[in-house]
Amino acid sequence: MSATAHDHSAHHTHAQGSETRLLIAAALTVATLIAEAVGGWMSGSLALLSDAAHMLIDAFALLLAWAGAHFSRRPADDLRSFGYARLEVLAGYSNALLQFVLVIWIAVEAVSRLMQPEPILSGIMLVVALIGLAVNMVVLAALGGHHHDDLNLAGARLHVIGDLLGSIGAVAAALIVRYLGWLQADPLVSLFVSALILMSAWRLLRRSAHILLEGVPDGVETALVTETVRRESGVSDVHHVHVWQLAGGRRMATLHARLAPGMQAEPALASMKRALSEHFHIFHATIQIEDGACAEGDCHGRVGESHAGPDLGHHH
Repeated sequence: MSATAHDHSAHHTHAQGSETRLLIAAALTVATLIAEAVGGWMSGSLALLSDAAHMLIDAFALLLAWAGAHFSRRPADDLRSFGYARLEVLAGYSNALLQFVLVIWIAVEAVSRLMQPEPILSGIMLVVALIGLAVNMVVLAALGGHHHDDLNLAGARLHVIGDLLGSIGAVAAALIVRYLGWLQADPLVSLFVSALILMSAWRLLRRSAHILLEGVPDGVETALVTETVRRESGVSDVHHVHVWQLAGGRRMATLHARLAPGMQAEPALASMKRALSEHFHIFHATIQIEDGACAEGDCHGRVGESHAGPDLGHHH
């Protein structure tokens, strides 16, 4: 099996595994949010109610993440020539936006509770918070380790980590209220947890937006790509270099290269493809070869194109 086929197969297997984990996480989240909503209503705890509201959004977000993982495996068609892989990035972006809405709601309610504290049944609150903490740990384990390049799974994990922090905060608030009688601990813990969620949501929003805007992948510099390809292939010039990600971890590039006198196109293409894959993990590239003088604005006289990497379902 070629490296390209192996990469495509590994991505397919990982996507299927992600779907299963996301469905398990969604089911456990729904069960926990019902328990926390009932417990929060009975005990009068904002920390539990806010965490239940968080989980309600998270249950929807996990289902959205599942849909992103599922449909991202659909092959390319006439309408989506690059396929549906970027759905996972869009799902991660949407998840981050949902977190911002949640944080605003928690902050408004917490400020109101700080000004007018309400009585809390700390015993019920503590038991439910401990159950929520245990379930959230199971959900986080079900989602598996963090995959930096899978923004869809990263978005789902962000929600679950927020739930876990909410449960920890609810446990802490319940203990403080129960043994110290300080009712303000409940809304204060809610504000602290919402701040943590906000920071994580901002990081995910910024990264997913960068991909949607065709930004250069993290750790890649266009100037370095240009110089490396020129040096290792021996072509006289490399220009019009564009590098982006179709989805997390799936890097692509286009560039123009001018051949040195007497250089053959095919060996030059092979050298450039090798430089892109070995140094920058770019396995799909479109290269335009030029063999003459090039005007400053644009270049013509194309000799050939090269495409390397996983089959994205489209042809040139």
